[in-house]
Amino acid sequence: MRVQFVMSEILVGLRRNLTMTIAVIVSVALSLALAGAAILLNTQVGNMRGYWDSRVEVSVFFCNKTDAGNVKMYPGCASGPATTSQIAAVRQQLQSSGLVQQIYTEDQAQAYANFKEQSPNNPILVNLTPDQMEYSLRVKLYNPQKYDSITSMVAGQPGVSEVQDQSEVLKPLFNLLNGAQVVAWTIMAIMACVTVLLVVNTVRVSAFSRKRETGIMRLVGASNFYVQMPFIAEAAFAAVVGAVLASGMLAIGKYLLVDQFLSKQISLINFIGWGPVFQVMPLILVFGVVMSSIAAFLTLRKYLRV
Repeated sequence: MRVQFVMSEILVGLRRNLTMTIAVIVSVALSLALAGAAILLNTQVGNMRGYWDSRVEVSVFFCNKTDAGNVKMYPGCASGPATTSQIAAVRQQLQSSGLVQQIYTEDQAQAYANFKEQSPNNPILVNLTPDQMEYSLRVKLYNPQKYDSITSMVAGQPGVSEVQDQSEVLKPLFNLLNGAQVVAWTIMAIMACVTVLLVVNTVRVSAFSRKRETGIMRLVGASNFYVQMPFIAEAAFAAVVGAVLASGMLAIGKYLLVDQFLSKQISLINFIGWGPVFQVMPLILVFGVVMSSIAAFLTLRKYLRV
């Protein structure tokens, strides 16, 4: 009996404020979709950092004949091309640092062969010879963030022309993703505020339009729970529908933007699968229902005085 009465009150409230309910549903859907996108973007950035951190290396290049003629740019090459003893001294220093997991060697012949394979159409190959390439040590660190320690240790030493960190190449990409993450969270926060305001206004209008009914309910001894429940349930209903729409938008975005476009255009990035998307859906449902219910509850305490 009481459940049937509450359900009928919910349907009446939704019908009386249909346009505002639709506005709340759309706002909830957009804010929750942005929240879900921000969470998924954060997951993507975290996965990429873990993936590349396990693969990036620090490269220590040694002087060749060309570098020795440009001391201003390569001060470590003042004594000429790197000698075997200079290379061995640098290797020994790296191995004793406690920061290095593994060291790979790339001599001039290997560097020349790799360059030919990676850039077969480069015009400089016509005049390029192996002795113009640089002997290098490819250093894999236990902690890639310790790149600065390796640089300060070996840069400028006799025979060393340059020290490069491959993760520097990826910095612009990570900066772009971090910026997109901030933008998504900011827009989500704005949309959440708009949604709360819409819920507040919808509940307030609904409460005033049914002031007579709620007054009668109080007179016959209805508890606060039964007076408030239809209004809170209306807000929760709008949040559930909005969360379902937001989940649909995330699934469509994942399929069209990631699976059908980005994964085919950018093969170097391992994009997130469907698992994180399905994990986000219940989170945004709970967040939407809790946010709308709390907003409705606080509004009723202020305007309905029950």
